Amino acid sequence: MSILDSKIPEGPLADKWTKHKNEIDLVNPANKRNIDVIVIGTGLAGGSAAATLAELGYNVKTFCYQDSPRRAHSIAAQGGINAAKNYQGDGDSNYRLFYDTVKGGDYRSREANVYRLAEVSGNIIDQCVAQGVPFAREYGGLLDNRSFGGVLVSRTFYAKGQTGQQLLLGAYSAMNRQINRGKIQSYNRHEMMDLVLVDGKARGIIARDMVTGEIQRHSAHAVVLASGGYGNVFFLSTNAMGSNVMAAWRAHRRGAYFANPCYTQIHPTCIPVSGDHQSKLTLMSESLRNDGRIWVPKKKEDVIAIREGKKKPTDLSEDERDYYLERRYPAFGNLVPRDVASRAAKERCDAGYGVNKTGEAVYLDFASAIERYGKEKAFTSGHKNPTEAEITKLGKEVIEAKYGNLFQMYQKIVDQNPYETPMMIYPAVHYTMGGLWVDYNLQTTIPGCYAAGEANFSDHGANRLGASALMQGLADGYFVLPYTIGDYLSKDIRTGKISTDSPEFEAAEKDVTDRINRLMNASGKHSVDHYHKLLGKIMWNKCGMARNAKDLEDALEEIKALREDFWANVKVTGKSGDKNAELEKAGRVADFLELGELFAKDALHRNESCGGHFREEYQTEEGEALRDDENFKYVAAWEYTGNPRDAKLHKEELKFNNIELKTRSYK
Repeated sequence: MSILDSKIPEGPLADKWTKHKNEIDLVNPANKRNIDVIVIGTGLAGGSAAATLAELGYNVKTFCYQDSPRRAHSIAAQGGINAAKNYQGDGDSNYRLFYDTVKGGDYRSREANVYRLAEVSGNIIDQCVAQGVPFAREYGGLLDNRSFGGVLVSRTFYAKGQTGQQLLLGAYSAMNRQINRGKIQSYNRHEMMDLVLVDGKARGIIARDMVTGEIQRHSAHAVVLASGGYGNVFFLSTNAMGSNVMAAWRAHRRGAYFANPCYTQIHPTCIPVSGDHQSKLTLMSESLRNDGRIWVPKKKEDVIAIREGKKKPTDLSEDERDYYLERRYPAFGNLVPRDVASRAAKERCDAGYGVNKTGEAVYLDFASAIERYGKEKAFTSGHKNPTEAEITKLGKEVIEAKYGNLFQMYQKIVDQNPYETPMMIYPAVHYTMGGLWVDYNLQTTIPGCYAAGEANFSDHGANRLGASALMQGLADGYFVLPYTIGDYLSKDIRTGKISTDSPEFEAAEKDVTDRINRLMNASGKHSVDHYHKLLGKIMWNKCGMARNAKDLEDALEEIKALREDFWANVKVTGKSGDKNAELEKAGRVADFLELGELFAKDALHRNESCGGHFREEYQTEEGEALRDDENFKYVAAWEYTGNPRDAKLHKEELKFNNIELKTRSYK
């Protein structure tokens, strides 16, 4: 069990990043023209990295499985992006953002990485404003902010309920400028199938043209993986249907360590599951918790009456409602972090207070906000004695201006008007904090292979605070990776073009075609979705919101058996040399069936509860997560050895020199 070299610079925390940038090697502009970089994924991390690297002068190739980079899953991050600008004058600072992020991650992230994230956060907002991102503004002209869970300040910048989409359009525009200059070659509808190593270094990829089925070789001096997370291992998640782990997992099979796979975020505000035929879940942005109050009925007879349709939630008075987050966590109320809010909702529903027919839903209610905003709007408009109807009308207008598209989306899916009746929500798999292990430079354990955004493990510990995914993706892509990759590429200025006519590329291509042929030649009893759904049920029931040793041991055996059955009996229709969506899914599910086993192994070995990893055996008397800092204050980085069950553990011990380790409390 080795201690990994994270390459964290020496010196005071606030000086580390500046010191590091001053000391790392650079590539001069003339030499950048001779260096090639491949970027996998064109979401916020990949798109911003590709645009910035090309702007600096590198030759960039981008790959995405979507028909356009602007369809990356980053568009689904609706609520906002964090930055320590302190426009509200409420006491925010780089240190406060750093502290909240480390605490929110339950003290399982690197101090140096998180402080750097906070330090560059303000630059992200300036960059995006310059690109024309239409952030909301307050009356004085400054950018507006709202609050998200786990913080006591307002630091979240937003563009209505479309923040991720608007930020992605900014990065996409920057990419298009470089495509037009010829500095980016964009390969849409292409999927990375394998990473190619030459002399131990990442020197290219094997890709499949998803339209023609052609297998291609692409070389580069470095490869950047920005392909997102692995939440779809649960089948039902808030991720896009195509989101997968293939790029990261294939790099893992080639030697990149995979860190903390069991750290998965369950988002508390998701539209509940409606039936067995559902293929994905829809997220209601955490921004709604700024103004929405979460509750269930106090009495079980009211719960039963609501389930049977004899009562409406609006029939219950304030005294008949249990605003359980406000009751349990008075300091933070409805804005506790996601893992805390999710477990609290599960606890109420498990106790029999769930308000839908399945018993797995709680209410998110905007009646109080509509009344509050309505009175304020009436007063500022000169209506000193408004009627109740006027207050409601004006309040709805304010809510619509802030969250209109989210309310519209809810109404289209559920066929209920959330202005008139409370939304129903329930926790669902959302974001993965685990990912490829990277050092301070964002380099994996494979030289020349980098990971950015959700594809790496680096900044969020065991739980991600809301609005921090967009922040990390753009921080990595715009302001970290373009500096740090130069330190590695400065050794390649005389290397010359990397040839694809080498034994290494030939062997990697053969591995890919052999794997495809094996999938196509299985006996053909069950569809790919059949296996994906079965895996998802194992993961949700035994590795989901709460885990225990017995369930995890069972999951290991069940996933192994399911994987063996998959390779023997999966049915992949069509041909490998054509456009074939079933083949694409089969390759991704094959990887999920390996990742799932490593996930369960990681969760079983970590005998503590922290953040999104909640072991039932390790909790306080009040049902909160119980960490074990003496034995588990480390990053678990797993080395592939041929079988997920036999992965080798490497520990990166976490050191806290600037923050006191203590029990996380939001009360």
